[in-house]
Amino acid sequence: MTATMERIVVVGNGIAGLTACDTLRDRGFTGDLVVVGSEECAAYSRPALSKALLKPDADLTAHELPASGHGARELLGRSATGLDADRRVVVLDDGEELSYDGLVIASGSRARRLSEHPRELTLRDLADAHAVRDALAGAPDVVVLGGGVLGMEVASGAVAAGCRTTLVATSEPMSRQLGAHVSGLLTASARVQGLEIVVVDGAVVEERDGCPVVVSDTGRVFAADVLISAVGDQPNIEWLAESGLLTDGVLSVDAHGRVRDDIVAAGDVAHWGGLPRLALWTNAIEQAKVAASALLDPDAPELAFQHYFWTEQFGHSVKAVGDLPVYGAPEVISGEAGGTPAVLRWTHPDGSRTAIAIDQRIPIPKLRRLTAPGADGNG
Repeated sequence: MTATMERIVVVGNGIAGLTACDTLRDRGFTGDLVVVGSEECAAYSRPALSKALLKPDADLTAHELPASGHGARELLGRSATGLDADRRVVVLDDGEELSYDGLVIASGSRARRLSEHPRELTLRDLADAHAVRDALAGAPDVVVLGGGVLGMEVASGAVAAGCRTTLVATSEPMSRQLGAHVSGLLTASARVQGLEIVVVDGAVVEERDGCPVVVSDTGRVFAADVLISAVGDQPNIEWLAESGLLTDGVLSVDAHGRVRDDIVAAGDVAHWGGLPRLALWTNAIEQAKVAASALLDPDAPELAFQHYFWTEQFGHSVKAVGDLPVYGAPEVISGEAGGTPAVLRWTHPDGSRTAIAIDQRIPIPKLRRLTAPGADGNG
């Protein structure tokens, strides 16, 4: 452990920040640990917000995580507004300067919005989830803009709540995330359950008669009682604008999560190893473990992690291990290629593999083993 590490500051109290704190303690750091979190609540499971929390019979505690045991001093409801990396000082929203010997940047991301209209809803944090849940009460007409994972999960919640729901997307929903085969299975089921899917070349949000509406590139207008945008996220890096740490407007880190020897980053805020940001829950966890270790140990191992992704929508559960999206017809491990439940596998041109389980109870370690070179269908 670096001898000068007496205080470590973690900016961000999401799963990356929480995991970094736990890892620092597990690796033997006994000094002053300070967490800055913009939300006033404890860290929680963000994936639950668009899955369990939107179900009509939802367990409203489904997002809660076990109480943290890292013993950090938590500054909740506070935000970092600046960083002086030379002086090793984080500036907070009230002007307080927080000095550090080591810094973990885990400030995450926020929902991308297409307008400033307050009735354009998004779903990123706990307050958003409650706002969306309240908006779906009474089964209003709903337009969801965005055909990615979040858009489909929100649309699933709206349909389950009895809402007449239209999803507007610029490609077949989930095709960019999972590929055409699995996308086809999910969208077919969604349509049967009542979701109207409209694919357009482009769309914007405009105000018409005081209300936000979706307008396609051809001028078609999609109006409803409730508009929910799910069009990606933006990293929370504004507070780093004058820090000298950004390269071409992004926060890039090496394979250990290092920005420099005394600063590491993890989660949705950072580009790892020259690759694009990939905002996945499990990525944030594994990155935080590696980055926190690298802050304490210059010889800590670099990130070696196989992507894992899951979604729940329209009564289906999908788990995927490996690179996405996948292309072409799958190898059928169990079930049938055109139906569910099934376990499917794809081999990429470089020889790597991706395994996807649909409505199949299979342990993640077994799903991972199916992607190993030479593995047969028994995993």
